[in-house]
Amino acid sequence: MADRITMWASRHWRWLVAIVAVATAAWLLNERWALIRWFAPVDTDDHMRIMQVRALLGGQGWYDLRQYRMDPPYGANIHWSRIPDMPIAALILLLKPFLGGAMAEKAALSLAPFLPMAVTMWAVALLHRRILGSLAFLLGLALLLTAASLRGMWMPLRVDHHGWQLAMLAIVMLGLADPKKARGGLTVGLATAVSLAIGLEMLLYLALAGAALALLWVWDGEEKPRLAAYGASLAGGTGICYLLFASVANRAPVCDALSPVWLSAMAAAGGLAVLLAQTVRGGPLRRLVFAAAGGALLALGFALAWPHCLGRLEGVPPELARMWLDNVKEARPLYTHSLQTIVTIAALPLAGMVGFTLMLWRERGNWTRFATWSALAGPALVSTLLLLWQTRAGAAAQLLAVPGAAALIWVLWPIVRSRTHWLVRLIGMAALALLASGIGPQWVASQIKKPDDKFRSTVNLANRRCPSLPALKPIGEQPRGYVLTFVDLGPRLITVTHHDAIAGPYHRNAQAILDVQRAFRGTPEAAYAMIERRGIDYVLICPNLSESTIYKAKAPNGFYAQLAAGRVPAWLSPIPLPEDSPYKMWRVKP
Repeated sequence: MADRITMWASRHWRWLVAIVAVATAAWLLNERWALIRWFAPVDTDDHMRIMQVRALLGGQGWYDLRQYRMDPPYGANIHWSRIPDMPIAALILLLKPFLGGAMAEKAALSLAPFLPMAVTMWAVALLHRRILGSLAFLLGLALLLTAASLRGMWMPLRVDHHGWQLAMLAIVMLGLADPKKARGGLTVGLATAVSLAIGLEMLLYLALAGAALALLWVWDGEEKPRLAAYGASLAGGTGICYLLFASVANRAPVCDALSPVWLSAMAAAGGLAVLLAQTVRGGPLRRLVFAAAGGALLALGFALAWPHCLGRLEGVPPELARMWLDNVKEARPLYTHSLQTIVTIAALPLAGMVGFTLMLWRERGNWTRFATWSALAGPALVSTLLLLWQTRAGAAAQLLAVPGAAALIWVLWPIVRSRTHWLVRLIGMAALALLASGIGPQWVASQIKKPDDKFRSTVNLANRRCPSLPALKPIGEQPRGYVLTFVDLGPRLITVTHHDAIAGPYHRNAQAILDVQRAFRGTPEAAYAMIERRGIDYVLICPNLSESTIYKAKAPNGFYAQLAAGRVPAWLSPIPLPEDSPYKMWRVKP
């Protein structure tokens, strides 16, 4: 019976992946039903994606990605692309005749994250069949579901671009392990091009994948078809994506999106890969010399052509970095967070590193498999180390670690099962599963979590109440106007009300963000000068929201601190709000 089940599962693995994807989608819908009902996306980027899709369906140009409800009349410069917009817009158009406009949008935003989830699951399942065994896909899928940071990118209403970038990264991993050399190189090149067109967050991992293909060719000349196919598809795919998706703003030599900067870099890198594969002859040392020389020329050419892109890709002024970016929670190192957060994010990547080490040692005598595991382990190691720089690397680190964690279980499970005593087998298998998946360490960390103090409880309550629809409804009932409010509240405000906002957390709009920061941190007189210059109609604050605590801490006598304490300048007229409202709102007197 066991053999029959094994054969059936191996033969029908695609159906099993589909079943797991549907079951996961149903589970996540149930988990987030309250957020769906109250239309409560958890991230500012989700709101901006919603507004971008609304603008597209409302007739805004394909290549015009400015958000004109923010920083009017110029509009906020958004550096994204239309790729993640397309499935959301398609779902809205498909569902609108049956559900109506508002319900169709809510349904589309709830279902859209499951599309990159399904792509990721398929890629991970096929990858594990290739590198471990025919039934290992079940293990890969199970580990995906234990990866909390990664799973969070698939939640209903989580419609920013990270889900699709992770899906492309999974396809890159699949291409690295493809036994068919040309197909594998083509897969890596095309997935890299699409990922870069969506955004540059995965740039480092994608570059490491390309470097891995070059090193495979250096060691083994028979890898020539893989490197050549990668180079051709990278250059061609990036060019096509640039023509189809680069916005008007991204046609300038900007550093933070697929622009002439990265188009030229990828074209040069792809052309170099094809040139090396097709022309260099001789042994590994000769190939290494030419590859190193080509890489050095590529780096030198980039530095000479685009010197402004050698620093932080965001290119924000130092004042904005100090006042805003350095305070972003996900941009801080992992070790600055709570123990529970550290363990939740790092447990799976650390288990993956152990598994990768085990497989590299085990396959040291088999060049083909050793090379495959090395290509997968390199980006995983880098992503794990990046957690010491920025916590936002967590989702990618968990995805890249899945093959290593799966290998750890796959290799050690038969050894544990072979123990004679049943109790040893039971405890050993349970411990292995709990440790390799990270579930065990996460549970332990949750038991020793420190209780929130009064200050943190107050902030958490404000973070829950302020963005809610009931809290914002009275705000939306005021005549439409231009609002000075917190940077992180701007996207939510323009999404669920008819008001316009000055800024959202988007680095290209440095002046707008600085205007908000300076207003709330500065004197009431300085705030009034900015308000008059911009023609602001309302001032809106939500005391104790996370962003507001920074203003109060950095400027205890600033404009925000005075408003929160009830010291309101004469040029503001209070707007009556419900007694239980978390907001305070004023109209600017003419």
